[in-house]
Amino acid sequence: MSRAMKPARGFSFAGVHAGIKAARKDLALVVSEAPAVCVGRFTTNLAAAAPVVDARARLPSACVRALVLNSGNANALTGPAGLADCALVREAVARALDVDAGAVVAASTGVIGVRLPAQKLCDAAPRLVAALGPAIEAAAEAIFTTDTRIKVAGRELETARGAVRVSAFAKGSGMAHPALATVLAVVVTDAALDESTLGRALDRALPASFGSLTVDGETSTNDAVFAMANGASGVTPRGDDLARVERAIAEVLLELARAVAEDGEGATRALTVEVRGAPTEEIARELARAVAGSPLVKAAIFGADPNWGRIVAAVGARAGARGHDVDVGACSVRLQGVDVFVDGAPVDAPRAALVAKMREPEVHVEVTLPGGHAAASAFGCDLSYDYVKINADYARAITAADDGTVTRDDRLTNYTPGFKRALLVEALSYISAFAGTRAVIACGPAELATPARRATFAADVNLLASAGLRPIVVHGAGRDSASLTDELVQLVNRDGARAVGVSGEDGGFLRARREPDLRYVAAVDPTLVEVLLDRRYVPVIAPVALADDGASVELALPDAAASIAVALHAEKLIFLGSTPGLLDGGELVSEVSLASLVGRAEPEITAARAAIGGGVRRVHLLDGRVPHSVIAELFTDKGVGTLIVE
Repeated sequence: MSRAMKPARGFSFAGVHAGIKAARKDLALVVSEAPAVCVGRFTTNLAAAAPVVDARARLPSACVRALVLNSGNANALTGPAGLADCALVREAVARALDVDAGAVVAASTGVIGVRLPAQKLCDAAPRLVAALGPAIEAAAEAIFTTDTRIKVAGRELETARGAVRVSAFAKGSGMAHPALATVLAVVVTDAALDESTLGRALDRALPASFGSLTVDGETSTNDAVFAMANGASGVTPRGDDLARVERAIAEVLLELARAVAEDGEGATRALTVEVRGAPTEEIARELARAVAGSPLVKAAIFGADPNWGRIVAAVGARAGARGHDVDVGACSVRLQGVDVFVDGAPVDAPRAALVAKMREPEVHVEVTLPGGHAAASAFGCDLSYDYVKINADYARAITAADDGTVTRDDRLTNYTPGFKRALLVEALSYISAFAGTRAVIACGPAELATPARRATFAADVNLLASAGLRPIVVHGAGRDSASLTDELVQLVNRDGARAVGVSGEDGGFLRARREPDLRYVAAVDPTLVEVLLDRRYVPVIAPVALADDGASVELALPDAAASIAVALHAEKLIFLGSTPGLLDGGELVSEVSLASLVGRAEPEITAARAAIGGGVRRVHLLDGRVPHSVIAELFTDKGVGTLIVE
């Protein structure tokens, strides 16, 4: 099964700024070329928003053509006017599409208790329809509330009757809790599925995905998950093929649920809790959610505190309250793969090393109960100072005008003048210092494994370019290097910069020379890339070289990136990997000299020696799993990774 983000056939997407928010996109559209089967699962909150009430009464349906979704205004608790406004928006979109109003379903997310500026959305409907295209990211961005990153996922699978695609996007950051559907999400497929089959697939997917997610224990008034199937592939899956399509739907929803956990309001770490040995899967999931949702556990995760006592207490409290027949006192607990509590007794674990592991962007908790055979997982995040600030300042930061326009103050405005001055001066000084300098950014396939990570990475490249830095992207992807290059180029170009894909074979840019130890090393002719840089393009390079025998050879990413950085006279070489940087006794080393790394032969350190020896001034080792780590490293004094200097 491929993870490529080819959109499901027969669907198009759009996202525009309609005027609810001050500037950002706030209106999304999903359109099927042909009538589609559509099912929905909605919040259990009895204070449901108008679009939830409207959609719930009309779904499932076999003749839906479009979903229109707005952010910034929830159209919740707005009385009878809310339903009327929802109908006006559906009718306007239907006119722009030249379809029946009954074929359009609406959804909203945002501020509660403010009347929807329906006329703004109606006026934007023609522009929204004109913006339709294959890029699902535009729709994903348009439904942001407190989200900080795009959440998209996709699968393509081959069946006996042909290929089937599944595409999905979601929003979610706060007010997320496992009460049926917990965020706003849309999943579409070009398979031909009837209402009952699509509904069954969604019901099977939800418990292990959005039904296992908790950010803050709050269930929104607007929660909804929609699924659409239009049959554009010509495939009606049956038997094993149907099971595989259902599995693909479950996989994309699980990927989106994890993305919501990673993007929890104020979150610094994602949390996964796995419970094994429970009497039933339902009990295992309930106990896992109890741990993931515990404020005490979440606060300990934020502090990188390996406090297994809070974990056991959360399991015991929920099991006792529900009367589950489990022996919590004899359970075992592992944190980040380290035993801390075994068969009901504490285990001595190296605290410093464990604390360092708990500072990683993802924390994994495993609880094993004696006697049972069922297992389940739950997803969440830590509880940080910023979560309290975001929600404590919400009323002050969000201003709703009489016409329904919502303005959100930049969070920086809520800090003291002294802090703002210091932050801006620090960032601007780096922007000034970096203007015109070149930085090679090397990122491996693991760090670009999901569509959301690729979109965030591309956004960072655009920010660097707009700040005056000259980014040069080098990625490794094996057999998928060409498709990854194309996708990154499209993402960078979509956000405003000008990117060009380059294979090392193009223009003789990279040649592979075989060393006596059988390694291939790069010989770089920078002429082609120099031309691109002179014309203000962002090169996106796949390190595939031409060997002396005419064969194509993929070079080791660290070696290729170092050689390219030297040949292009880059000032910085940045490695995005799957570790925070260099550690000493479990603690991150912020800055280190090459002289202190004698004897270390990790690929990135070996490459750093070659780069600095060739004139590159600084090499940065960063955690590519952490969004915006490049920005935080380059534009703050302390940084977030390890800086290697001569």
